[in-house]
Amino acid sequence: MLLIRAITLDDIDPLIEMARQVGSGMTTLKPDRAMLGERVNTAVASFAQAIPPEERDYMFVMEDTANHRLAGVCAIKAAVGLTEPFYNYRIGTLVHSSRELGVFTRMDTLYLSNDLTGSSELCSLFLMPEYRTGPNGKWLSKSRFLFIAQFQQLFTEKIIAEMRGYQAEDGTSPFYEGLGRHFFKMDFDHVDGLTAIGKKSFIAELMPRQPLYVAYLPEDAQAVIGQVHRSTLPARKLLEQEGMHYEGYVDIFDAGPVLQGRVSELRAVRDSVLTVAEEGVPEGECDTTLVSNTRLDDFRMILTQACNGGAKVALSVRELQLLHCQAGDPVRTLSLNVRKNSHV
Repeated sequence: MLLIRAITLDDIDPLIEMARQVGSGMTTLKPDRAMLGERVNTAVASFAQAIPPEERDYMFVMEDTANHRLAGVCAIKAAVGLTEPFYNYRIGTLVHSSRELGVFTRMDTLYLSNDLTGSSELCSLFLMPEYRTGPNGKWLSKSRFLFIAQFQQLFTEKIIAEMRGYQAEDGTSPFYEGLGRHFFKMDFDHVDGLTAIGKKSFIAELMPRQPLYVAYLPEDAQAVIGQVHRSTLPARKLLEQEGMHYEGYVDIFDAGPVLQGRVSELRAVRDSVLTVAEEGVPEGECDTTLVSNTRLDDFRMILTQACNGGAKVALSVRELQLLHCQAGDPVRTLSLNVRKNSHV
């Protein structure tokens, strides 16, 4: 059975092995022991409430309880850009017109921006290939929303998710080749690696502060602005189901879209139910359901068939054990799938 839980210090080594399979494009999950070790330490301190709320980085792992192997990872950063600059391009519009000549032209532009500084961020989503079956990927992604629903006070109202941008079959980024390379004079993977280990000062030093006209870029670079990597498309759709949307901000390197949402408008915040666990077998109409305990210091979650919306939710002895719960303890539930009458 699979379990999603708060990360621990014992997870560092398997997390590094997992990070080796991620590939380029995910700067928050590089196989660097120093970086990941520091991040896991921060996560452990976050769940223990041992550091200020704005510095917290909540990391979760999906564990296969049959062999205690890590199947996946995901995370939520409480706030971005407060200790180091957080950059995006904001897509804007400039109008050039001449009444005398009868010319009116709208030009898309890219503005280097820090507008999203301070937002909470969904990040570091990765599922091992052998576990990419059934509802596992959907559950791993949506688990973060149930955590947010339980602990809304720990996050800012605005929440964002940077999506991996489009890459060609050979792994190159048309947007980076058409723009970034002219300023950085290095390969995409090298730039990606520098940002992963926190070396971001070169962005401010080398990137132009003036608006950039999109029309000046090669056509293949223009075409991928706001487009996701082919393997990221399902993740984007899942986030949009939960209340996230694209508002014209993109990554400065690969032009992947930045999705945004308001915590108070997320499906999990609106539709999840705080109920009470009881030992037993569910009766009546059941649904595939995320069920979590309500403990920040030992957060745990399972996916099971349960009857939602009642005063109690029936769970097996094994499920209660995985949640570190007893009958009578509070739990929070959320249907895995968006109901047809749900308005997001």
